[in-house]
Amino acid sequence: MKKMTPEELEKFIHQQLRGLPAHRAPTTLESRVRSAIEQRAMIPWYHKSWSYWPAVVRSSFLVLATGVTGGVVMVFQFGFAGVNPGAVVAQAGERLSFFTRIYHVASWIAGFGEQVFAHIPSLWLYCGLAMIAVLYAVFFGLGAAAYRTLYRNN
Repeated sequence: MKKMTPEELEKFIHQQLRGLPAHRAPTTLESRVRSAIEQRAMIPWYHKSWSYWPAVVRSSFLVLATGVTGGVVMVFQFGFAGVNPGAVVAQAGERLSFFTRIYHVASWIAGFGEQVFAHIPSLWLYCGLAMIAVLYAVFFGLGAAAYRTLYRNN
């Protein structure tokens, strides 16, 4: 058999596939499709997505949801009208004092780290950054070599 060009191979495969007999659908396919369509038609509108709801129901739902949302906002506004903000802050401060202590400890650690970092010579910092860059380059090179050795040649 002679070596074919991609176009000749494509033409040959196309001819061979055209010569195959057509497959028939299963005899039960039509009845199964019809029963699935009938089952979907029997689903009530309120179990379907929003776009299948009647327009009157959609608009009344929007009006009702807007009214409920407005009512909740008004209740919260009137409920907080007589609240003393200073008392709320004092009670929250008592209950959250643990977090304020954690904040103070973290800020002390950050300040201490800043002082220590300020006393490190800049040459040491630059050498450390250069060392990290070299290690990343070596790691990348080893990964590429391992990939070529283990996977690409197989």
